[in-house]
Amino acid sequence: MMPAVVLTGKAIVVYRTRLIILLSLLVPTLALSGCNNIGFPGVYLINIDQGNIVDQEMVDQLKPEMTRRQVRFLLGTPIVEDTFNNDRWDYIRLVRRGNDTLLRRRLTVVFENDVLVDVEGDLVGENWPEPDPVESADDASEELSEKTPDQGANESTAL
Repeated sequence: MMPAVVLTGKAIVVYRTRLIILLSLLVPTLALSGCNNIGFPGVYLINIDQGNIVDQEMVDQLKPEMTRRQVRFLLGTPIVEDTFNNDRWDYIRLVRRGNDTLLRRRLTVVFENDVLVDVEGDLVGENWPEPDPVESADDASEELSEKTPDQGANESTAL
């Protein structure tokens, strides 16, 4: 029969050394993988501001029939120029802290024959484009001229 395997002093030292190395690598790896969603306390997360800064005043200055050059002067260079549709510019702003999105704004400017025809996005009012003040003044004067002199006198005495 063959003799039983006997570990000598040197083999035991090698075995224990390999076990210690394995455990010293395995234990921290498992411990840190459990901290994936917790986050480290005291770590400062900076705000990351990406995209175009477009505010309400800039959008209010946009008028129909503006040229591309005028729009670029007001809003700046768009963050996304669609390569398949040259008549659409997208202005996007994103502010993040870590994985949290603090602010997201989108503005889309549409051109037709190199003039502004439509603006869509978060900062655009429902009545874009607003009626010109000259047109609204003309409409008001037409309403006054349609009334007969007798109707105007009756209304003023009724007050």
